[in-house]
Amino acid sequence: MSRFIVTGTDTGIGKTIFAAGLTGAIGATYWKPIQSGLEEEADSETVARLTGQPVLPEGYRLVRPLSPHRSAELEGVTIDADALAVPSCPGPLVIEGAGGPLVPVTRATLFADIFARWGLPVILCARTGLGTINHSLGSIEALRARGVPIHGIAFIGEANEDNEATIAEMGRVRRLGRLPYLDPLTPETLAAAFAESFDLSAFA
Repeated sequence: MSRFIVTGTDTGIGKTIFAAGLTGAIGATYWKPIQSGLEEEADSETVARLTGQPVLPEGYRLVRPLSPHRSAELEGVTIDADALAVPSCPGPLVIEGAGGPLVPVTRATLFADIFARWGLPVILCARTGLGTINHSLGSIEALRARGVPIHGIAFIGEANEDNEATIAEMGRVRRLGRLPYLDPLTPETLAAAFAESFDLSAFA
């Protein structure tokens, strides 16, 4: 049974769109443990709209678009990181973190710490443009330092062959493919682009 964690090298890079594409492609259930920021469409709502697949309720829904630890503090919410556990559900599961692996969940716990406890394979989403080598290799090192299994790296954006190849080679990670920016972004265009950009056998 395929179960993956999707994280990113930064915020706002298209990680949720990749997670939606993966969720639809493998017929998975989607779960966002912590949603931080409710001023626009929540990530769970985006995935539900783009895939029609089952979406589990978030463990925490925080209004402010900040790091979860700070958003929770400002809203008087106590996040119990130890209580966050992989949900039981039939079939494949896609879990999406907030931001990157070193985003604080609390003042004592990072998302990478939780990923290590869960032990599920992580897919790292990365931009293709300037700065991505540093951000990607740093994220890979942070995950490996905690013993988190890395399933591979998925790029998002316009093609940049040297950046993509350099990260895969120097980071010693599998290059899963690249999802282009989509306009319009619809269930149909996402499903078609994901099928064209990735070998689905890599997620079996």
